[in-house]
Amino acid sequence: MLQGFKDFIMKGNVVDLAVAVVIGGAFGAVVTALVDAVLMPLISALVGAPSFDDFAVIDINGNLIQFGVLLTAVVNFLLIAAAIYFVIVMPMNKMIERRNRKLGIIEEEPAVADDVALLTEIRDLLSAQRGGGTVPPRTEV
Repeated sequence: MLQGFKDFIMKGNVVDLAVAVVIGGAFGAVVTALVDAVLMPLISALVGAPSFDDFAVIDINGNLIQFGVLLTAVVNFLLIAAAIYFVIVMPMNKMIERRNRKLGIIEEEPAVADDVALLTEIRDLLSAQRGGGTVPPRTEV
């Protein structure tokens, strides 16, 4: 029984997950500090308040409906997402791209599905029969 527990704990997945949780917690503190100490004071300087909690408060029979609290949560989410993207994701993508270029690794374009390739060929043939050139591909909405 103890050997099974020891085997479970020593698996790579459990150790990797534990490391990820610890690093994620530490990184969460960095992002929170960036948002709370840098970005929110900037917004406070522009708007005049550190949050929108008092914005659009409606009192219905003594019950407060606070749309500003929701707005504050949405703004905080967008700030955290932007901080993660611009501070972590974008630089990492640039670093990976630079490393791949240095190593000569070329990113392959995703393969086109057979049905899409066939429909594109049919479209081009029909267009050529009508005397027109190829039709530019349509973008999906």
